[in-house]
Amino acid sequence: MHRAQNVNELYQRELTFGDRVATWVAATVGSWSFIIGQSVVLAGWVVLNVIGWRKSWDPYPFIMMNLLLSLQGVYTAPFIMMAQNRQAEKDRLMLQEDYETNHRAAEEIRRILTILEQHGQLLEILLAQREREQPPADMKPASTVPSLEAQSRNAKNEGKG
Repeated sequence: MHRAQNVNELYQRELTFGDRVATWVAATVGSWSFIIGQSVVLAGWVVLNVIGWRKSWDPYPFIMMNLLLSLQGVYTAPFIMMAQNRQAEKDRLMLQEDYETNHRAAEEIRRILTILEQHGQLLEILLAQREREQPPADMKPASTVPSLEAQSRNAKNEGKG
């Protein structure tokens, strides 16, 4: 009998250090805290350079800021791509495990249905044998069956008493 595997455990065991770093970078860069933090830093950068705190180190059009953002994009994009590749691999593992589980379940259902069908056939045989051996209790000869009128009279009398 096949035991279902925990795909998350398998996935975590097979990750290399680089895979873990890529996943961490992608999770960090894709978080709201990073986006908000980076927005605050960029807004501060612009304000300090526009006001000219001491001497502006990156006057408008903020070429140094554009350079740093480009470098950030150049270095984070491969990490994000690696993390997406790992996630796609994990999804493939999960789909394969789901397929195998569904396949085993379908086979088990087929076996159960076959057994139920066999039981149904055996019950039919047993019932047929029983009917041949003795007639059912409700099948009395016509002379002993009270008429409908007599039954309704008895019911009325019982209701009055």
